[in-house]
Amino acid sequence: MVKTEKLTTMAESWRGVFQRSRLVPPPRKAIRLAAESHFTKSHGFQLCLSRVSVAQPPQEISELGQDLTYRVHLTLFDRSQHFFGKTWKSQPQRMNNNKISFNQVLYFHTSLQLLSMVVVLELVSLSPRPDGSQQALGRGFTVLELFISRPEAKPADGDRRLNLYHGSPRHLLHPLLKDATDYSGKLKTIEGAHMDCVVKNHPALVSVMHLLPENVLVSGDDNIPGLAASPTGDALLKPQLLKMLPFTLDRLTLSLQPSLEKFESQLLQLINADCHNTKQPCPEDTLKTVVIQERRLHVGVHNGWGFLEKPQVLVLELLSSGVRGRTDSTSKQSKNSSSTLPQTLGLRSSLELRLANHNALAIVFQLEYVFSAPIGPETMLSATSTSRAAFLQCLRWGVWCPCQEPADWIGEEIQLVLQGGAKPNPHGVMVYSAEMSAKTQSPVPLTAAGTAQVTQQHRDTISFRLSCGLEKKELSPKVFPRTKQEDVSHQKRSPTSPSQARQNISPSSPPESPQGPGLSLSQLAATSHYPTISHSSKVLPWQQSFPSLLHPSPLASAHQLSHVAGLGVGNITHMEAALWPREDVSPSAQDEGDQLKELPFTPVHAPVITVGMNEPSSCTGSSRSSLAHLYSAGFPNIVDHSGQVAEVLDPTEPIPFDPQREEADLLQGNLLVFQFLAFTRLPTAGNNPGWLDNIYFTFQFYRFPPVTSQQLKLLTSEKVQQKAGNPLPCVLASINKDGSFNSDSPGLQVQFRVDEDFLRPGEKRWFLRYLALHTMHIDIWDSNSLLLIGSTAIELKYLLRQERPAVQALHEVEVLTTDYVGEDPLMMSANLGQQSAISPVTAHTIVRGRLHIRTGNIGKYSDLSKRKPADVMPTPSHIITPQEVMGGFRGGSLSSKNILQLNGQHLSHVSRLPVFVEHNLNEPGGASRKLNCMAAVHQREGKEDAKAAEVMDGNKEARLAKELDRIKHNQEHSKAEGIANMLSQAITTQHLLFASLGSAEYMEYVLKNPFNVPQTVTIHSDDPELRVLTNTEEWGYFKALTKTPTPVEENMFHLEEDAPAPRVYLRPKESIHIPLKYQSFRCDRTMAVQGPSFLPMGKGFQVAKRNLSNIIAAKTIKVTFKGEDGKPVAICQVNVEPKPHLIDRTFRLYHPELCFLKKAIRLPPWQDPTAGEPDARNHISVRCSDPNIICQTRMLMPGEPQDVFLKVPGSPSPDIKMFFVMVFTDEWMAAPSEIWQIYVHFLERVDVSCVTGQRSCQSLVLRGKQAVRKVKCFSSHPQEIEVDPDSVFLLPPAAVQELQLKVQPWKAGSRFFYVNAVDVEQRQIITAWLLCLNIHRPVLSKAFEVCVPVGGGRGSSRKITYNNPYTRSHTFLLRSDHPDLLQFKEDQFQISGGESYTIGLRFAPSQSPGSVEILVYVNNLEEKTEETFCVKVNYS
Repeated sequence: MVKTEKLTTMAESWRGVFQRSRLVPPPRKAIRLAAESHFTKSHGFQLCLSRVSVAQPPQEISELGQDLTYRVHLTLFDRSQHFFGKTWKSQPQRMNNNKISFNQVLYFHTSLQLLSMVVVLELVSLSPRPDGSQQALGRGFTVLELFISRPEAKPADGDRRLNLYHGSPRHLLHPLLKDATDYSGKLKTIEGAHMDCVVKNHPALVSVMHLLPENVLVSGDDNIPGLAASPTGDALLKPQLLKMLPFTLDRLTLSLQPSLEKFESQLLQLINADCHNTKQPCPEDTLKTVVIQERRLHVGVHNGWGFLEKPQVLVLELLSSGVRGRTDSTSKQSKNSSSTLPQTLGLRSSLELRLANHNALAIVFQLEYVFSAPIGPETMLSATSTSRAAFLQCLRWGVWCPCQEPADWIGEEIQLVLQGGAKPNPHGVMVYSAEMSAKTQSPVPLTAAGTAQVTQQHRDTISFRLSCGLEKKELSPKVFPRTKQEDVSHQKRSPTSPSQARQNISPSSPPESPQGPGLSLSQLAATSHYPTISHSSKVLPWQQSFPSLLHPSPLASAHQLSHVAGLGVGNITHMEAALWPREDVSPSAQDEGDQLKELPFTPVHAPVITVGMNEPSSCTGSSRSSLAHLYSAGFPNIVDHSGQVAEVLDPTEPIPFDPQREEADLLQGNLLVFQFLAFTRLPTAGNNPGWLDNIYFTFQFYRFPPVTSQQLKLLTSEKVQQKAGNPLPCVLASINKDGSFNSDSPGLQVQFRVDEDFLRPGEKRWFLRYLALHTMHIDIWDSNSLLLIGSTAIELKYLLRQERPAVQALHEVEVLTTDYVGEDPLMMSANLGQQSAISPVTAHTIVRGRLHIRTGNIGKYSDLSKRKPADVMPTPSHIITPQEVMGGFRGGSLSSKNILQLNGQHLSHVSRLPVFVEHNLNEPGGASRKLNCMAAVHQREGKEDAKAAEVMDGNKEARLAKELDRIKHNQEHSKAEGIANMLSQAITTQHLLFASLGSAEYMEYVLKNPFNVPQTVTIHSDDPELRVLTNTEEWGYFKALTKTPTPVEENMFHLEEDAPAPRVYLRPKESIHIPLKYQSFRCDRTMAVQGPSFLPMGKGFQVAKRNLSNIIAAKTIKVTFKGEDGKPVAICQVNVEPKPHLIDRTFRLYHPELCFLKKAIRLPPWQDPTAGEPDARNHISVRCSDPNIICQTRMLMPGEPQDVFLKVPGSPSPDIKMFFVMVFTDEWMAAPSEIWQIYVHFLERVDVSCVTGQRSCQSLVLRGKQAVRKVKCFSSHPQEIEVDPDSVFLLPPAAVQELQLKVQPWKAGSRFFYVNAVDVEQRQIITAWLLCLNIHRPVLSKAFEVCVPVGGGRGSSRKITYNNPYTRSHTFLLRSDHPDLLQFKEDQFQISGGESYTIGLRFAPSQSPGSVEILVYVNNLEEKTEETFCVKVNYS
């Protein structure tokens, strides 16, 4: 327990701020006038004190010389002769050259926007005294008017020069100056003395108004808890708030001395005595005494200036001293225990608070009682009205600063001593005196043991526990229990009308009595489907280390493999509703209902995928005998160009990478080989030992098209005996279309040729970087069921040759999948004492097998004569300099033929003319040829028939002449366009840009003003992905990143809200650098049809080189620089060429069709060299390649992990949606730290509720498509789900086929299975189902326990007797949920009615100690469970 003995020692910093922040409230008249003028919203202002100038200082000032200093005192003043707020004093300054420079900036906010509100400024001189103190003497004052003209006018912004007046500001309290609007005629000015200042609006103060009360003058360096410090020293110029963190306060109890009963009894005696002394005696008064109606506790966060939010009001309950808050005991039990145990006040629910890391932020508690007082006979109430009125009284208060305590209070019980009496308190109310209760205490009571307690230990305390709000897995506060009397009074109060509630509670209360705070109506909480992950720690959240920023590993990057089936989740969080109205809401708005305030909330998208937890790794699990069996299959060797076997690299050892060696390699061509050799099947739950026969692979290498391999048969050797503990690898063989397989050519070989014909100019460096950093993701599928078996990844860095002729590496990698299993909901609800509860879901990584794959790279010679600049790696230049055109315009051809070609859209019919149209139409005699051309056009369009010719004979010449004029007009227009195009080409600069997904490419264009007059140039880009950097900080960041040695100019661009593009001013003949940035988040999202392909046979196949896979489409973007006349001055044409991006992780998710997928992906705490920067955590941002997908992230709290939230719209089954997520860790998103490839499979959802060990049936409906199909159904767990029919059946078009599912699971909880209906001829999925199983544990009949020795290899045998409860003979089946640990002597037995049968059990041996519970099911022939036994096996 952490005890806080004294308030002064626990909250010294808070108390210092609190004592210095005591204010004088504004006059009530000003408040009333502001309310009548509807000035309820507070506005922020900035007041800059420049200097004080005097013509000639007085003689006594000149005599003191340098010992005299000056300062300015500022106070708010109302012309109704009231000073209010707090006087602010500047730092002392000396006078130089008859001027006193202060240069102080003050801030304040107020809602009293009245003409009567002014600021009084007094100049005070400070002279030293002999005793060392200073004597302050007023040297004059002045008045600054904040608001001018009408009250609703804006404040008087701008520079102000104020005349100083003789005397003291106390002159403003003279009766003649009351409500005066002009003081200049009634006060005597000091000749030549002026004060310069500036007052203006400061809207930035709105964000921190809750930290500072109204009408307080503060400077930027004042201590305002909750405000982040600024490196400039002025924290209020651009205020930034400290990060507020959620905390949970629970297990709250309050103890009053000497006991709660005696304390309240003495309190009521004093109040009743006071009421009788202030009233006239009446016979009815003896029956009307003051009683306690309610006990409340106000809890809020205070920063010394005020509460950051309105304190929460909680209703306290009577608890026994042995009962703590947040228990499951009922109110009835509390009543029974209260008769024997002393009572305390407590809170059964928890509440949320938000704190920041500041030692002056404190949690303030105030104990308040609601009393019901009798109403005297002088009231005018009817006989049926309530004869009692309620009033409030504060009894105790306490304050505690958590940031001043050591970190060991987290999760521990905290005990705070409460205060009372006439002391200043944060609520500003009168508090019941603690000394009074001490004086009236009875003699020292005896404890249960009979010993006397020391009087000094009798102190009122409050105990509670404060923990991080994100540590709790779930919040389940209960609704406050109320008595019948409280329910009646609560129903009489209207929650939407606080005024009526106040009238019902105290109809005779005086008008000036304070309104009681609103009560908590309810605390609503529901357990989410999946709880949040708990992160408990013994340090404060702000003392925990931040999550490291994301940086890919230099040479390795593993893929996260996750195959998730999730459900839609709805959550309700703790919410408090208050009854008091908001001051800034109009009455009409209050009638419609109060505006709901958003509470701190973190969405729970479950299950949460944790990145970096389950990664496929290279393994050497195969024994030497297995490897010998593998290499005896006769796989083809990887040889170099001379026929020598390639050098073998060890994939378990690191490999160095030197780009210079790759550049100096004479073998510039690369033939990359991937040989899929074998697959080792591992036994998994729900599948048979030989559960896999045929497989195929899907992957993508570099920017080649995605590869979907053909079907591969898993061949097992009959000569070699299989062992259970050491499964042999199955050699892969390709399957032909007729179903036969090639056993003579084992394995599958895929080749990719990367040479000078494939690579683009400058692309070689990106390809080498791809091999050095990338990890290629491979999915393994069942080619029969088209279900995903698992995924794996191999590192491509072992393909780097480093001047070697050829290299190869053999990889043996694990194939992983993820299974999500939840706890049994019935068991969870039984433990929690609830009717229903949603259990948490746990992710299990399952190793489905091991893939044997060989990778190699064979160097090839390149033809030097055909060598392109692809292998040349020039240093990229980020400065685009236009070429100077010497000698004027070079000219060009504008022939009619070219015009026709340029203007094809206007003369589309020209392409249908005969060949003679190509002659020059402007030559002599060309008119006849023009007419012949028109006639040919009409003939080609079918208008040459005789009837039409007769009608058109008379008008033929006129119509042809009209068309001829139209052609001439189009020619003239085409000439103008051609000239404009050629002139634009003369001022166009080409720039080639290689861009990848999400990476920003920076460039600077040198723009020159070619004119002799200034120009304002407007910059237009025809693609929003290429834009101008107008932010100076962003510009400087990219310049430093690209090491561009050009200067950064502040405020270079002129931006307007309505302007379509930025503008820049250029002097005559001036050249400037325009920063440009290209960044694209869009990519191609097309998906190939799921299923294997039939590729050419042989030792390998070559992927087509011409059909390349470009994620980003090549494009041409023009940036036009237009002058003031709208004509282009220069054009920058950027040719964007795509380059492949690195995929760091791949996720594959399963979700019900036509509903939103909401998922959270947790980022790993990777190491970062910049870790330690306080704002590094705020720079994590995400982008998605699909604009229809919502992708966002938010920081929960310092030290907590970062989550990326996805919201994906649904699609019909069996669609697959693929997209990319880019994670950025820098503020300006220069390059993604990681890129994730995410697949979402949408399936039809089917909910099934069943019991373990017992068969349940579920019907599915399969609908036919447009053609006849041969269909077979497959399940992901054949041993737990059977599909009837289980063979191939014919599905006619538009037919309906009913499928019967027989579900018999063996593990309780929430599980997800998959069923596919596959067209066996086309190898395509027709329909896919997602089975969401809610599996319960059976009712146990008997329980047994057995001990099995560890080791020895013999196991143990036991017997169980079973009695047939039926009167006739029955056949029973024996089942077990752990068939690997328990085997039966007979799996089936028949027993007569009423007889007994001995079940023989054989327990398998174990090599390690431990215990496990095995369920034994006795089922009938229909697989319905008759009885269930539980056998606990202890291995020792």
